[in-house]
Amino acid sequence: MFTVRIEAEPDQQDQLTAELWEAGTLGIAEGPGYLEAYFETEDSARRFGTPVAAPEVDWDSQFRASWKPIEAGEKFFIVAPWSPEPTPPGRWRLEINHGAQCGTGQHPCTQKCLAEMERLIKPGDSVLDVGSGTGILSIAAKMLGAGRVVACDIDENALHPVPFFQGSAEAVRSNAFDLVVANISEEVTGILYPDLERVAKVRILSGFTNDAGEWTCIVR
Repeated sequence: MFTVRIEAEPDQQDQLTAELWEAGTLGIAEGPGYLEAYFETEDSARRFGTPVAAPEVDWDSQFRASWKPIEAGEKFFIVAPWSPEPTPPGRWRLEINHGAQCGTGQHPCTQKCLAEMERLIKPGDSVLDVGSGTGILSIAAKMLGAGRVVACDIDENALHPVPFFQGSAEAVRSNAFDLVVANISEEVTGILYPDLERVAKVRILSGFTNDAGEWTCIVR
């Protein structure tokens, strides 16, 4: 087994993580300003930097131990399916097992989206989740009482807890939804914004930082 350390700013880590999983990494460890990825062969690790021989790691045990339950917004309690932690009184249990997809609920942007969804989604609303990944925001929308939830992602391997299509907002007719949520990068949001504005009355947008360098979520 071989490991490679890759310098990455926080706003680059989600995209890099996706690229590492696609390249066949056995596991990823996060550190301040870097990701450390493990590969079966030296050649596969070399694509991302200088490989170093690494001891064998029980990734399943390490992964499960590292995934801690988290409270998000006023309502949600995000846990892995194997978590024995009881749901705190007054919260809803949201179980997520992400595999290679993005969206565990651990990232501040996901938590900020959930808080805004709590505030804005009304029973019966229609919601489009753009760049859905694990579908965590789609599941939350259903739990909040949305009547119709559709997810989309350019990754054909994104999970499908609700009706799903491979693609993005440009494939959706105008005014098809009450609300769209897009937890993606600032660059992609900028490209998609005319379509995000076209398909829904309200937009919850995250996946980027504000002028102070803090992760943020905006509603338009």
